[in-house]
Amino acid sequence: MKILAIGDPHGSLEKVRQAPIKDADLILLTGDLGSANLARKMTFDNIEREKQGLPEIEYSSAKRKKAFMEEYTSTMRLIRHLSKFAPVFTIFGNVEFSNYETKKYSRKIGLYLPYLYNNLNSINRVRIINNVIANFEGIKIGGLEYFTDTNWVKEFKPSDYKERLVKAKKETDKAKRVLRWFNSLDILVCHQPPYRVLDKVTAKFAPKHWQGKHAGSQAILQYIKFKSPKYVFCGHIHEGQGMKRIGKTEVYNLGAGGYKLIEL
Repeated sequence: MKILAIGDPHGSLEKVRQAPIKDADLILLTGDLGSANLARKMTFDNIEREKQGLPEIEYSSAKRKKAFMEEYTSTMRLIRHLSKFAPVFTIFGNVEFSNYETKKYSRKIGLYLPYLYNNLNSINRVRIINNVIANFEGIKIGGLEYFTDTNWVKEFKPSDYKERLVKAKKETDKAKRVLRWFNSLDILVCHQPPYRVLDKVTAKFAPKHWQGKHAGSQAILQYIKFKSPKYVFCGHIHEGQGMKRIGKTEVYNLGAGGYKLIEL
């Protein structure tokens, strides 16, 4: 069986078409499915303004919906394309909205927003594997949705440090429970890399005070060390694209649209 893993597509049909999708029996995606150019610019601009002591830009509801719809529309288009060739298993990265988050954000901006989770699941041969084990013809695949690890907050020190740390602790505790439940896997699909493995921030568009820091997860690193899945596929830190071994495990940061075809 041939399994094709593709890193954060960000809505790029051009990139996924370069992968051998016609050869795959199953396609795995590491999250950040749609294009988030506008949302990223809005976020990073305010991070830089905050660092300079400037007031945050209050974006209009129309602009916020435009950013949301850029990601939603490009995601639906890309997944529909991939599902024509093989079953698609995907997790959510940091740009996808859960149903709860969509509903909350819709109320905040006072505009209707479509539910990405529901509409992706309605596509034939597509499965969202956030925090679940998917058994595909005897191959055990665990999908871990994106979460903020406490070590990220401590390393990057956001301005709302205390609030972010409390939230990150809840998310990290949940991720650890999921990983314990996963036990031993053939493949782990996660969004961020393990800590200090293919995870250093060097991208030019990233805020200056982030440069050189490690954005990976300690929880994921410890899981790999103790449970040794055969493969780990991740993305998130695009400039970290590459492969490294942790014991018997092959860890692939597939970056933005990079791919790896394996046969099991």
